[in-house]
Amino acid sequence: MNTVVLRALPAIVLAVAYPLLAHWASIDGGGVSASLAMADLVALCLVGPLMQGQAWAWAVMAATAAGLAWIAQTPYAQMLLLAPPMLFVGFVAWMFGRSLRAPREPLITRIVAGMERCEPAQLPPALYRYSRRLTAMWAWLLTGLAVANGVLALIAEPDGVLVRLGYTPAVTIGQEEWSLFANLLNYGVLGGFFVGEYALRRYLFPHRPYRHFFDFVRQMAALGPRFWRSLFD
Repeated sequence: MNTVVLRALPAIVLAVAYPLLAHWASIDGGGVSASLAMADLVALCLVGPLMQGQAWAWAVMAATAAGLAWIAQTPYAQMLLLAPPMLFVGFVAWMFGRSLRAPREPLITRIVAGMERCEPAQLPPALYRYSRRLTAMWAWLLTGLAVANGVLALIAEPDGVLVRLGYTPAVTIGQEEWSLFANLLNYGVLGGFFVGEYALRRYLFPHRPYRHFFDFVRQMAALGPRFWRSLFD
């Protein structure tokens, strides 16, 4: 296991654990399980500075843990789980959409250029156009999922926003069904789109610098942390 993977391992573990913890918490219906899921999410957001031993990050984590321990005893812990699927997916959708506005280069275009070892403007015109359209497709897909997550969070029962505010919507969805969509199925949709688009790209642009899907994923990871941080600047 190379150094890059080892460094990324805590973030990967926390990222994989969150939807599982969140789904378990939604089924369990308890405040403690909901708080554990939220603590995992906060740790994921702070994983870099936490691993670097930065005092402020550990202070934020400690304060968050104390706050979650308190809120676990209230009815509102479950409501906290409603926000992340909408906010995080919406934020990533905004990042994709924002990159389509000049003078920025589309996110997918920059990734393709990174793997081709060239500047975005040096990509073949057909590949440049495709990567730009693909960035727009990711933005629309993520926006659709964020909106769906938000609507379902409103009408979920018994811990949805409207029910908690005292309104009974005409159409409701069970808490477990909401969680199944927001915490698990979202990732299946995104993963299916990712794999399907890869197959289409291999057909449209067969002469690429990777041999197969796993080589493609390996080369994306090999772009390094600095590239991925700068991608969202």
